[in-house]
This record gives sequence, C-alpha cells and structure tokens, in this order.
Amino acid sequence: MSKATLAIIGGSGLYHMQGLTDTEEVSIDTPFGKPSAPITIGTLEGMRVAFLARHGIGHHITPTEVPYRANIYALKSLGVEQIVSVSACGSLREEYAPGNIVIPDNLFDYTKDRARSFFGEGLVAHISVADPFCGDLSDQLESAVREAGAVTHRGGNFITIEGPRFSTKAESHTYRAWGMSIIGMTASPEAFLAREAEICYGVMAHVTDYDVWHVSESPVTVEMVIQTLNKNTDIAQDAIRTLVKGLKKERTCTCNSALSMALITSPDIVPADTRKKLDLLVGKYYK
Repeated sequence: MSKATLAIIGGSGLYHMQGLTDTEEVSIDTPFGKPSAPITIGTLEGMRVAFLARHGIGHHITPTEVPYRANIYALKSLGVEQIVSVSACGSLREEYAPGNIVIPDNLFDYTKDRARSFFGEGLVAHISVADPFCGDLSDQLESAVREAGAVTHRGGNFITIEGPRFSTKAESHTYRAWGMSIIGMTASPEAFLAREAEICYGVMAHVTDYDVWHVSESPVTVEMVIQTLNKNTDIAQDAIRTLVKGLKKERTCTCNSALSMALITSPDIVPADTRKKLDLLVGKYYK
C-alpha cells in the first residue's frame, strides 16, 4: 500500500483533488470502522498526497455521522503527518465576507453526539489542545491561500455545531456574543483526533454566508453554500498545489510528540485488546 505524508480532507464542495497523477484508491478497515470513502493517493507537485471526501462520495454522510475516528486512524496508518481540512463555514463577523477564506487559530466544540477521542477502554490520555490547529502548518497554509489570490483572514474562533440544520437567529447572535468568528459542523472532533494521532492539522475555511444574524443578507441555504464553494474550488486547488510545492520537509512543531505528556495509564494495566487497538498511536511510548 502506498504511503502519503500530507492529506487533504475535502468537505462540502470539494470531492476530489485535481492534478493528482499516478493515483490509486485504497479501502482501509480500522478498529473504528471504515472511513467516509476510499482514500485516493497520488502525486502532486512531486509529493505523495492522500485525499479523503469527508461526507462520502456523493455527499451522503451528515456531519454527525462522519466516522471521524476511522478517517484519522486510516490516514495515520498511511503515514500521514499533516492534514489540511477544506471546510465550508458561515461568517459571524462583518469583515469575513462570503467568498473570503479564513485560517482560524482556535476552536470551540459545541457538538454533543460525537465520539471525541480514540482513548478509553482502559487507556487514558489527556491531550493538550489549547491551540488546536498547528501554527506552523497554518502559517504555510495562509501564505499559499494568499498567493492563490483569495481575500484571506488569519485567526479567529471557529465554533462547531452539531448540525445538520443551520442555526436559529437566537443561536447565531449568541455565538457572536461569545466571540466566535466563523461557524461550521465538522472541525470538531476532527482537530482533536488529529492531535491525539500526533498529526498536524490546519483548516482552510471557505466563508459561504453570513449565517442568519446579518439583517441585510438572506438566511443561509444549501444553494447559497454550494454556489460560493463552486466559485472557490479553483482557489482551493491552487492553494493546495502552492502549499505542497513549498511544504517544509521536517516538522518543527510539537504535534508529533503530543502524546508524550498525555498518557497517564500505567502500561502494565492496559488491557491487551486496547493496547492492540491503539498500537498505531501509542506503540512508540508503550513498548
């Protein structure tokens, strides 16, 4: 099976990666089930890159139903060290207009029905996610998006709601009062699982609408989201190619050692089944 060091997780509107050559499609079983779709691995600008459609081929998986653990585990098994998430989002700030791209730096998890961790069943880890997005990867992603010509914003708080419905006006105004900048449905728990897997994770968030708080704009609809995403697809593809061309070969962040200070369970009491299930993640620490 081929390996890849960078993965692109495509959200609404980005279901395949243009420009990949020498491709193969791999189906992977994980201890957490199957990923959302078969993973495409190909060469882009000289680098082996993996692409995964978060909502499945044809977009049939709701945000809550996305098998987040299987997705991240499968990418880890392919050797992936860095993930770029391409996501649709609503704006909670006047200056973040539809068509703009945001590289957020923090995350607020307001979901309630999702498995948020690989750990449990006799093995406890308390991962640090004060800064849930990799700063180094986000810096490189920001530069690539700007080079692609998009109106780009760096920073801001990304709130993840359960979905699949959009917000009420009361909810939208509350999120703004809380200091949230953009709103989406899939960054949590994806970012947290990537950290547990010691994978760098950054988000290219495409602003599709003003949610429902903006008095002079129409409330968000699926048609509105898709129209904006279709316009931004070329920008996303160009930015990814630019990122790949200049991506640092060695990681200098701390994402690749995130579990070193997180595991608290004594190795000798971890159940054998759990140890086997999570060996991909903890093997280098529990030898």
